[in-house]
Amino acid sequence: MDVIMTLFGEGNHLTALQTAMRAIVVFFATLVFIRISGRRSFGQRSPFDYVVAILLGATLSRVIIGASPVVPTLAASLVIVLIHRALAWCCVRSARLESLVVGVEREVYRDGQFNSRQMSAALITRTDVFEAARHEFHALDLHDVHAAILERNGKMSLIRKGAKGSEGKTDA
Repeated sequence: MDVIMTLFGEGNHLTALQTAMRAIVVFFATLVFIRISGRRSFGQRSPFDYVVAILLGATLSRVIIGASPVVPTLAASLVIVLIHRALAWCCVRSARLESLVVGVEREVYRDGQFNSRQMSAALITRTDVFEAARHEFHALDLHDVHAAILERNGKMSLIRKGAKGSEGKTDA
């Protein structure tokens, strides 16, 4: 027990070695938590997934600096990860829950027309769509854009005119 106390310390009066040892433990614990949470936690980058990243960072940093006790804080972090995993599992099985938790994509532009309702709901402007065109197509206008879709992760996807599947179905 004395060796553990010497290596990890107690409270917030920690030596550099004790803080470093805590950082090592937190680093590996976080790796385990991320593996438990699943790849989507940091791969999808949706607001739903950012919650885990922010909470884990805020919670686990307290262990490193000694502001919170190690075991209860690690337990709380594990609960955050398990809640995220369970909610993600439920979202896979329920499109309605997925829409509520993760959100929906919004088509904000199609065939020369902006969709004001969708833009208002997403809190974006025409300037945001033009910015995406400049970034993605290196174009100053939307002449070559068939559609602009604000994805669930907040990124704008632009579909070129003439792209396969971009014309939609027509009644023949």
